[in-house]
Amino acid sequence: MSSTVTCWILNSARSSIATLQGKGHLYSRCVQNRNKLKWKIFSKGLFKSTAVDCGPHNNSFFLQKAFRHTSTEEDDFHLQLTPAQISEVLRAGESSHKILQYEGKLPNPVLRFETNQLAANSPVEDRGSVVSCLQTKGMMFGVFDGHGGHACAQAVSERLFYYVAVSLMSHKTLELLEDAIEYMKPILPILQWHKHPGDSIYKEVTSVHFDHLRVYWQELLDLHMEMGLSIKEALTYSFQRLDSDISLEIQAPLENEMLRNLSLQVAFSGATACMAHVDGIHLHVANAGDCRAILGVQEENGAWSCLPLTRDHNAWNKAELLRLKKEHPESEERTIIVDDRLLGVLMPSRAFGDVQLKWSKELQQSVLQRGFDTEALNIYRFTPPNYYTPPYLTAEPEITYHKLRRQDKFLVMASDGLWDLLGNEDVVRLVVEHLKEANRQKPELTEKPANLGLMQSVLLQRKAKGIHAPDQNAATHLIRHAIGCNEYGEMDQERLSAMLTLPDDLARMYRDDITVTVVYFNSDSVDMFCKRSE
Repeated sequence: MSSTVTCWILNSARSSIATLQGKGHLYSRCVQNRNKLKWKIFSKGLFKSTAVDCGPHNNSFFLQKAFRHTSTEEDDFHLQLTPAQISEVLRAGESSHKILQYEGKLPNPVLRFETNQLAANSPVEDRGSVVSCLQTKGMMFGVFDGHGGHACAQAVSERLFYYVAVSLMSHKTLELLEDAIEYMKPILPILQWHKHPGDSIYKEVTSVHFDHLRVYWQELLDLHMEMGLSIKEALTYSFQRLDSDISLEIQAPLENEMLRNLSLQVAFSGATACMAHVDGIHLHVANAGDCRAILGVQEENGAWSCLPLTRDHNAWNKAELLRLKKEHPESEERTIIVDDRLLGVLMPSRAFGDVQLKWSKELQQSVLQRGFDTEALNIYRFTPPNYYTPPYLTAEPEITYHKLRRQDKFLVMASDGLWDLLGNEDVVRLVVEHLKEANRQKPELTEKPANLGLMQSVLLQRKAKGIHAPDQNAATHLIRHAIGCNEYGEMDQERLSAMLTLPDDLARMYRDDITVTVVYFNSDSVDMFCKRSE
């Protein structure tokens, strides 16, 4: 694709602030000057240098909520949970799905996937989504880590996959979509949600978001491409286009107060994102921020290894530091990263939303002066020092392509709450141990038949020993070990109980929200795809 077309696709959204109906198309008026605690918590004197820093990967607290728990000396909040109670808490958010669909005559390369989430923030700021593409091939998996509230992560988790799916559609399919709208016919289903992140809170939002998605596919139609974009192009443009729409939606003169407030919350909060697209043996991963994806690989000799598919976008990534320095004047070289944070306030260097690090000061002031109650909406209003040449933050993803092989057994995607506590190799080891435990025949049940009396006896023995039943979900197994292992890598039940019973206002001081998706591949199906492609 030519650079001219590329720039046109990416810039077209920037001219869209108010959509107008006309001649079957949704057109736009031009607006000029458009230009994690991930956010550091500042004391009441907002411009003082003192900061409360709760570890290297903090999510946002707003000022009025930063110190809700005023005393821990007099209040005994510790509650010892039994192993069964611990498992009940850990498994509350887990989900498992087995894939039965076929790719033509070949089984789907995805055999099954397992997910789970454990909150630290209240409400939880992470999101996770899994879909199958109905008008194109493949499945998509996503993990979205919010900061400054959950609004942006929620919006991205619900909208991003639609942008990707539309980008991959052929010209003919896009015409069918447009004709259905024009002539009020049933719209082709675009996605099948395997685990929907939750119904949209406001029904009015859905129509606005759909209108903007329609503007995007109309622009794709105008390109007159017989086939859709390549996967890499689709992922890149979808991330940037959605981020642009999020920014422009709050600049539009919306009359609906509820819609206006929600759009402001989405734009002024933020979310990092990691998503994978699996089509046959073709695996593409798009990452913007510090979520992470890795492959568990088993070699022919049986040895296991880890293949990283993403790089964290933060101050420890030398390539990111170089990119940031190239995008800003040499005079800002020492102020772009301060205390290992972007401009001294944000941990990730790529994210959706966070317009306070993308817009000019003038634009921010113009939007916020429209009568918003920023305190009630928990809008974090702080312009960091040395804010001269925005934007400093981007949602452009880094794309990795990997051709699946028989030895690629599983994919793990998770928010940084997991990676803060476990290394890549630890995660692979734990998933492998989980698989072995799940496949191992329990010695206590070797007696045939395994009658109810025997099973009850085994359960009573386990209860007496304080042993929990093995996790049936790999994501749960990872979360259990992430928060429950001591410095020697051993499971500590007291530590696990304490980490699960911390009050809401203290939990975030010790751990982050954790969202995990484990995708298992069908080795036989991967083999069949490989042979067909030879």
